[in-house]
Amino acid sequence: MANVVLELKNAAIYQRENLILSEVDVTVNKGDFVYLIGKTGTGKSSFMKTLYGDLPLTEGEGTIVDFNLRKLKEKDIPYLRRKLGIVFQDFKLLTDRNIKDNLLFVLKATGWKDKNNMDQKIDLVLEKVGMKTKGFKFPYQLSGGEQQRVAIARALLNDPELILADEPTGNLDPQTSVEVMEVLQEISRNGNTILMATHDYALLLKYPSKTLKCDGQRVFEVVQKTV
Repeated sequence: MANVVLELKNAAIYQRENLILSEVDVTVNKGDFVYLIGKTGTGKSSFMKTLYGDLPLTEGEGTIVDFNLRKLKEKDIPYLRRKLGIVFQDFKLLTDRNIKDNLLFVLKATGWKDKNNMDQKIDLVLEKVGMKTKGFKFPYQLSGGEQQRVAIARALLNDPELILADEPTGNLDPQTSVEVMEVLQEISRNGNTILMATHDYALLLKYPSKTLKCDGQRVFEVVQKTV
């Protein structure tokens, strides 16, 4: 059991009173790279939001990074999110400060105190995503791909047990999508566990991995055909 990072059993996912997904059985193990695919409106975002505490899990069983989603209270959510790295489609960078200060803001908010340790951690995560020389720039001075690299760096700050990437290439052109995907692949090779929602099927073909599909209010594993 020690290697299970995420497990849902017979779970139902709701948005308010609307049933989005039912009978969800999903297991993600440490080190896995898992895609979550499906057309717009099939429940990918609701699934992700349930995992990081934006939507409550009210039916079935669910554990994520040792948190019980059925028993998750409002006060637990910040602690859950410290063990998760979340990457959004629209980057969610703070536009009024430079990249380094964006990352500093997160470290301070999650309890870091020592300035040297914070500086070292920021250098380390920016280096991992190929952005070490860009820390002084503001988000508006970066391309979309560079902003998403910074968002991935931000997700790595607290050494998350699981990275949830919700359409991380959704706003990027095909070439930039591949560059961002290469960063995620490298992070995965370093032992990070990643669950990535996407509708970019070209990426699945280029970087095949375990794939879950949302369709008809269900989530099921898709066996990818090898060429």
